[in-house]
Amino acid sequence: MNTFKLIIISTRRFFFDGEAQSLTLPHLDGGSECFLAHHENTIFPIVPGEMKIVDAQGNTIDAFVGDGFLEFIDNSAKMVVASAEHPDEIDERRANEAMLRAEEELRQKQSIHEYNLSQMNLARAMERLKVKNRHKI
Repeated sequence: MNTFKLIIISTRRFFFDGEAQSLTLPHLDGGSECFLAHHENTIFPIVPGEMKIVDAQGNTIDAFVGDGFLEFIDNSAKMVVASAEHPDEIDERRANEAMLRAEEELRQKQSIHEYNLSQMNLARAMERLKVKNRHKI
């Protein structure tokens, strides 16, 4: 079986440390990118969205992932991200509040920088809710 070493570190914890068959991450263009064993060496920017890991045993792990980057070198992938959460760890109320707050900030007169930050906050909150709702039991 073709696997690669995968380590995912978020600001709060080690999210994953083990062998994986595949890793699917959100792409800047709105799609996704899938990494398999022996992928070419690369550094990949990560945007907020849904991440999917298939571990060495074939188990699928779905999660929300925040901003960060992936370094895939010599069949070993290391990810550093702002956040990584399983769907059951996402606080739906908090994500809804963050979305409403970001929408209100976008209605306010603000600098270009503040506007861009508000847009990023809104996108992150909406992606969290999408992951949470997609995996409700």
